[in-house]
Amino acid sequence: MIGPHDLPTVNACLNATSGLLLIAGYLAIRRRRIMLHKTCMLAALGVSALFLNCYLYYHFGVKSGEATRFADRAPDAPPWVHTAYYAILLTHTVLAAVVAPLALVTAYLGLRDRLARHVQIARWTLPIWLYVSFTGVIVYWMLYRLYPSP
Repeated sequence: MIGPHDLPTVNACLNATSGLLLIAGYLAIRRRRIMLHKTCMLAALGVSALFLNCYLYYHFGVKSGEATRFADRAPDAPPWVHTAYYAILLTHTVLAAVVAPLALVTAYLGLRDRLARHVQIARWTLPIWLYVSFTGVIVYWMLYRLYPSP
């Protein structure tokens, strides 16, 4: 059974699933499979919304707002690992805040058949969203697998 402390793993799986759905949606539109594209992209949006709910519940409900500190988990890690972790985390966090409204606007434009504007914004949204999805998995891996709790 999955408990509250399993949520980081669930969140990593949701991030990975969102990324895979984005890739599938991109490949679908390149093949002119519009309904499959819409299905994949809306599923990615739904999975990302589920991720956000689980993430917020874990950090504010389970951990009471307490941050997960990489330095506490990896005190013996080389300095370059700490630098890499914080660089990934910073870019991931900033771009996650940017991609949330971008994804909603992109989906809205696509669903309203405002395709010229949809495509313009999607060219920015997709790579940012993919970066956020996969760096979320990397952050999880570094925190919970590479340097698990002592």
